[in-house]
Formats: sequence, C-alpha cells, structure tokens
Amino acid sequence: MPEEEHERDRRLKSFTHADEFGKASMVDVSEKKVVKRYARAEGKIELSEDTLSLIKQNLMMKGDVLAVANIAGIQGAKKAQELIPLSHTIPVESVRLSFRYFDKGLIITAEAKTESKTGIEMEALTAVTVAALTVYDMCKAADRTMKITDIRLLEKRKEEK
Repeated sequence: MPEEEHERDRRLKSFTHADEFGKASMVDVSEKKVVKRYARAEGKIELSEDTLSLIKQNLMMKGDVLAVANIAGIQGAKKAQELIPLSHTIPVESVRLSFRYFDKGLIITAEAKTESKTGIEMEALTAVTVAALTVYDMCKAADRTMKITDIRLLEKRKEEK
C-alpha cells in the first residue's frame, strides 16, 4: 500500500465524525457514561453608536432587543440538534445568556449545562449565534453597518459522577 494511502487511513481513523470510507457519520456515544457537562461560548456584534444608544434606552422600534435576543438564544440552544446534522439529541437543562456593552457593540455570552453522554458546546455556540442574529434582525432598519464576529467556545468541562 503506498504511503499516501497509509496516511489517509491514519487520518480517517482520527476523525470521530467519519466512517472508514471518509463519509460523515454520527459518533456512537452509546457506551459513554452520563456525566455533568458545562460549556461557555461568546460572540460579538458590532453596532453603530446610535444603535447602541437606542438599545440601551429601549427605543428600538421592534421592542426590547436584549429581552428578545435572550429568549431567542435559549430557543436556539434547544434547537441545535435540529440545525446541526451530526449533533446528538441531549437534554438542555440550563441555558443562560448575558449581554455586555463594549465600545463597538455587544458581547453575548451563553452558558449551558446538561447531564449527558456528550458535550453541550454546540448548544452554547448556537445560543450565542441565534442571539446575535436576533439583535441583527431587530436593529437592521436602524443600522446597515452591523457585523457579527468572534463567535467561539471559551470553556467546556465535564464532571465525573
């Protein structure tokens, strides 16, 4: 077998979401233990000064931007399994979002918890993303310069029982 084929086989075995032929597949977690899991993600949405002021004063025409984005983020976390094809269905037991102002916009943080066989980082990342998209949607009539950036996982951990 040529060296390139050995390297390809080695790489395929290291990918947990690919079968022996390189095709996408769901990871088998059936033998894993249920443990407490936690993930924290964040992202930013850059906004104009005027838009930030409208959000702070709750004067945006569509309503309370942060309240709606909070609910949307929670809903997003609960729908991650439907949006991400190889994501497992897990119980989302807690999702909390927070919003902090910075000079160019908002920093959105999501914390998610579960007791499951697999992690909850996709749910936390989806919560941040959907919350940011909701801010964008609620502010798009007032601000054509918005930019969603820096969505990332900050932390994930599990606690063995």
